[in-house]
Amino acid sequence: MFLCGHPKLNAFTVWIVVLWIWGFVHGTRPCEGAEGLYESRLDRGLSTTEPYSYLLILKAQQEPANAKDLLKMARQYSPDLPAVYFALAKERLSAGDVFQAVDSFREGIRAYGRNFWWGFSFVGLLYSSIFISFALSLALVLIIRIFVDAGLVSHDGMEDRRRFMFVIVPVVLSLFGPVALIAGTFFLVGIYFKKENKAVVYAALLFFLFSPTLLNVEDKFSSAPSPELRAMVEVNEGKDNRFALWGTKGREGFASRFSHTLALKREGNYNEAIEGYLSLLGGSQRSAPLLLVNLGNAYYAIQNRAAAEDSYQRAVQRSPLPSAYYNLSQLHREMLDFGKGDEYFLEAAKLNPEAVSKFTSRSGTGPNRFVMDEMLPASAFWEHALGTRSGSLYSFPILTTLIAVIMIPAFYLLNRSTTRRAQRCKRCGAVFCSRCSKVIAWGGMCPQCYSSLIKMEEMDSKERISRLLSIYESQTKRRKRAKVLSYMLPGAGQIYSGKILFGLLLMWPFSFSLMMLVMNQLPVVGIFPFTHSWITLLALLLMGTTYLFSILHIGRGIHKGWL
Repeated sequence: MFLCGHPKLNAFTVWIVVLWIWGFVHGTRPCEGAEGLYESRLDRGLSTTEPYSYLLILKAQQEPANAKDLLKMARQYSPDLPAVYFALAKERLSAGDVFQAVDSFREGIRAYGRNFWWGFSFVGLLYSSIFISFALSLALVLIIRIFVDAGLVSHDGMEDRRRFMFVIVPVVLSLFGPVALIAGTFFLVGIYFKKENKAVVYAALLFFLFSPTLLNVEDKFSSAPSPELRAMVEVNEGKDNRFALWGTKGREGFASRFSHTLALKREGNYNEAIEGYLSLLGGSQRSAPLLLVNLGNAYYAIQNRAAAEDSYQRAVQRSPLPSAYYNLSQLHREMLDFGKGDEYFLEAAKLNPEAVSKFTSRSGTGPNRFVMDEMLPASAFWEHALGTRSGSLYSFPILTTLIAVIMIPAFYLLNRSTTRRAQRCKRCGAVFCSRCSKVIAWGGMCPQCYSSLIKMEEMDSKERISRLLSIYESQTKRRKRAKVLSYMLPGAGQIYSGKILFGLLLMWPFSFSLMMLVMNQLPVVGIFPFTHSWITLLALLLMGTTYLFSILHIGRGIHKGWL
């Protein structure tokens, strides 16, 4: 998904050259003008001109006086491009038109569903940020807690040498990668977590269990898209035909064959397109309505109106598609049967008025504009991009899965069976256990603190006062550390103080927002050279809210005395 390097957004001259080359490749000279380029592309069934729209957005940034007109032109040339609507929203907001700015922003969000690369990059950005931030948060929890709980592990090991065997767990698991190391370390120190904090241990073990699949999905988003996928998206979203003819040639999958046949039809190879659609009809019943509509369009292009009408009628019988009714209306109007044509047009408008409006706005005399093609749904691109149809998305290596499955019940049983374990005194922070102290701990206090605070008669006044001063100094240091950690990173102070689950629930959203900010600045294939700029404000808002809440929560904890 991501590329190396980042272009300057004001590289106007570079984009002029890019546009010239792009127009030359597609058989249109730059001197013909933008309108001529747009019309020639519509004649070839191409409904969007994204490179030129990107250029207009960049130009609007440099010419504020003409920004509104330039952005409206960019929207006309690429109605499914989210960047246009976000730029319009920003322009209208700066002009004080809040309601229209909100409408433009909503249109931009809706456009994600019509523009695969923008939708794919956005989902990839969300997924990568969630995945990386969770792994990072778990690692930070361990880093903070290892300084607190290492003394407990060492104490139990000194009391019972067999306990040192558990140190082998993270060492062995480190051979399986960083996620396995995190899970193994949680297995080692998680036994000392209190009550609900053990949920963090189970979360880490489950994360380890599903990590192969999670990493596989991450690889799908971070890898460069295949030429086949790019070709499929190009032709079905009305961006290019000739690249699709090359990128899908000889491919066996239904989506590739459909895309290749659609490109053949749009480029004027009608007989080949008819053969392609007929062969596809023999193997796909679910997509038969789409194929029949496009087959009818190919028949219309060779002036076989009877076969075209028959294909449209068969499509309507299987599924009432707006395109089938619209094409029937166009066909009957051409044959001067206006009554029937109006009837079919109204049926199409009832089913999907927005689609019919798009059809009529692009209508023309050529075969690619007089009747409208059906394209593959976005789900077909997602299946190809993630490999869900073939099952390659899911990955559960036998050894990794077996280890993770064993570790989850093993931790549960270990936690239930271990009754004597070291703990840290809530007052002075000293490490003790029932074996070495020979007494039952009361209130989480070591024997010395218990004697100085509860059984005061067992200790003379000077010794007791010295002990109280030591406890006060220890608590003051812990509170200062917690406050400093909380200022450094939300949730860190809570984790240090023993509220590990709550601290993780604060740290993870902050890390997620931070990752969103960082990764959103990377250039993305398909939406080059723009980013999801609106995410920045939301991420900063979430980071600020989490940071402020963490500090207030630590201060309240110190005031109430739980820290």
